Amino acid sequence: MSTQTVPAEPRWQRRKQARPGELLEAALAIFTERGYIGTRLEDVAARAGVSKGTLYLYFANKEELFKAVVRQGLVTPLEEMRDKVETFDGSAADMLRLVVRGWWLRIGATAHAGSPKLMIAEAANFPEIARFYIEEVLLPVHQTLARLVERGVARGEFRPVDAGQVAHLIAAPFLVISAWRHGFGHAIPDRLPALTDAPALLETHLDLLLRGLAPVPAGPAGH
Repeated sequence: MSTQTVPAEPRWQRRKQARPGELLEAALAIFTERGYIGTRLEDVAARAGVSKGTLYLYFANKEELFKAVVRQGLVTPLEEMRDKVETFDGSAADMLRLVVRGWWLRIGATAHAGSPKLMIAEAANFPEIARFYIEEVLLPVHQTLARLVERGVARGEFRPVDAGQVAHLIAAPFLVISAWRHGFGHAIPDRLPALTDAPALLETHLDLLLRGLAPVPAGPAGH
């Protein structure tokens, strides 16, 4: 009984399917290195090994390319984080650990952690890009973290606190680590050694957060 061999997918077809990802990877590198204003589409195309015309087949302009980079590297993992928070059935403390450690694994340890530095530098000059970043990255992060804290308070696992303020505090080291790894750390790598070990810093952060959020023990009766 003869068997039919399924023809292999042509190399050019595989290459075409991989191009958007290659372009986004190249764009991320150049946006991080040169900033938004210093990034040229022809340089992104050259880094990806394609022509500028090929880039335009996938992305209409630099703004759309930048948004695609952010959506791939930040919005997608942040949406996954939000879904985990909504469906997590463990303790609030374990949920907080999952989120902070997950940020490091999915974003902090990757080239996408350079985006805060880019946005701080470019926000005043490109308000439309800044609004996009706020709406699709910063606000969803804040809302997810605040929701996490609110659930912990409602369950009696955290003491009553302002969830919005605590959400900012939870995320603060994310910005510090990103700024160090993609800015100051290149200039003075040995001056603040604690920042070179981001996972250890985040574990210390978690310890302080959870101690600070722990319910206050009730005092003796009659006092």
